[in-house]
Amino acid sequence: MPYIKNEHKQNASSHAVVIGSSITGLLTARILVEHFDFVTIVERDELPELPEFRQGVPQTHHVHILLTQGQRILEQLFPGIKAQLAEAGAPSVDWVRDLITLNMFGWVSRTSSELVTYTCSRVFLEWLIRQRLSNYQNLEFVTSTLFKGLLVNTKNQVSGVKLHCKNSALDTELTADLVVDASGRNSQLPKFLEEIGYQAPETTIINSFLGYSTCWYEVPDEFCASWKALLVAAKPPDSLRGGILYPVEGNRWAITLAGMSKDYPPTDADGFLEFARSLRSPIIYDAIKNAKPISPVYGYRRTENCWRHYEKLSRLPDGVVAIGDAVCAFNPIYGQGMTTAAVSALELSRCLKEQFKNSPRNVKGFTLKFQKRLAKILQTPWLMATGEDFRYETTEGGKADKITQLMQIYIDKILELSVSDSDISKRFAEVAHMIKTPNTLFALTVLSKVLRSSLKFRSVEAPK
Repeated sequence: MPYIKNEHKQNASSHAVVIGSSITGLLTARILVEHFDFVTIVERDELPELPEFRQGVPQTHHVHILLTQGQRILEQLFPGIKAQLAEAGAPSVDWVRDLITLNMFGWVSRTSSELVTYTCSRVFLEWLIRQRLSNYQNLEFVTSTLFKGLLVNTKNQVSGVKLHCKNSALDTELTADLVVDASGRNSQLPKFLEEIGYQAPETTIINSFLGYSTCWYEVPDEFCASWKALLVAAKPPDSLRGGILYPVEGNRWAITLAGMSKDYPPTDADGFLEFARSLRSPIIYDAIKNAKPISPVYGYRRTENCWRHYEKLSRLPDGVVAIGDAVCAFNPIYGQGMTTAAVSALELSRCLKEQFKNSPRNVKGFTLKFQKRLAKILQTPWLMATGEDFRYETTEGGKADKITQLMQIYIDKILELSVSDSDISKRFAEVAHMIKTPNTLFALTVLSKVLRSSLKFRSVEAPK
């Protein structure tokens, strides 16, 4: 399906192109249909008719958590999508009450919260969003097509893209007022920028050498428990292993086991179960030891944090921006990717509204403006992911600075308090789900609890 002739496109006066139909690309396209007469999504894969695995998203087989903030944004962009998830059998999970978590200090206190989402597989969510986008007459998908470079006009502004259709072996060009690179970790945009005379961004890579494996199970008929999801965290340096049990549509569990510092979980069935048994608690192993596996064990090891610093460049061509993993990819184990993509899409919308307020189609200065504002959004999830990865001695790419070390100490006290204090556990969950900023963990009520806890600890240790 290389190119679709569309009368809306022929009559369009403004056109935007999105590279990649990942969750980021799809949400970006949803934003762009409100700002451009026509939008084209260019995808290298042939997109499946049903919710199925595709080659271009190797992580599809693994747990993908859409945080509460992410699902709220999806509902804002696609009203009724939560109801569709529920109708498809996606479980409803209260992430403070229904998730049992063993953090570094013990079992986290549980209570009811407003952090409720419908949990589903990545393939189903992506498919569902594609179905909703198909209702937009001013949008088309161009599939089995590779992004090969940028077009530049006489004003030194990006004016479109060079493409290569895999099915016909033909190269072609597609003009556009704005090109958005949402092609993910393997983005070629830095190379294409150099080809047209610009500097590639510097890149920061923080790698804790985490690897994970996932197997899918049928939920046993006799299953009955007070929980719906399980999380067993690592406890460095003593334990480098963790795991999650994640319920999805179709009465299934996705089980992802992870190991830091190259302590990679196996990809054979027996080794997978033994790794589950070796966690700090056997709770996940006990849940799946008699359950029926319905998939092979899939492994994944490309988990480094990678930030391409477009915001630091003093010179970028107008008419092109990067978003999602094409800019900043986090260690996937922390579950921030899809929600950060949703937050970034909203920021793109705000920037476009400001840009086009007085002069539609004028993208002069937009690229640097957006990349700098996007960088501010990325700072918090980046610090959360890399701050955790810096706990491991084998992590490469940098070391925790003094501020990060102090933050680790403070967060450790929060985690310790969350074992017995349901208010603290709820606050921490609200930050993790991007509903509230980290500032909520420094409220006076929280600070006083941390201080009392620290003084109590010292009073026990002080006498000699």
